[in-house]
Amino acid sequence: MNIRESLIGALTVLAMGGCASNTPYFDQQVGVAVDAAKAQQTVNPEASRNTDAVAGIGGTPANSAVDEYHKSFAAPAPTFQVIGGGGGR
Repeated sequence: MNIRESLIGALTVLAMGGCASNTPYFDQQVGVAVDAAKAQQTVNPEASRNTDAVAGIGGTPANSAVDEYHKSFAAPAPTFQVIGGGGGR
């Protein structure tokens, strides 16, 4: 066997090694970033197990607040003239 055949064989092996896939490694990493972000943004992971009543605003005041909030969108907000801001007079 001459050097040329050995070189071609070695290059073929190297080229085939370049085609190898990293898929098993990447498959293990799928979702890691999402899981880390969820964990960092969760204040209390056990909150769903808490059966205590929520302290805060009662039913009637809450309904009134929601009604006022909805009414705020019924009419556009009043506008005002900016001093020296237009008209070219």
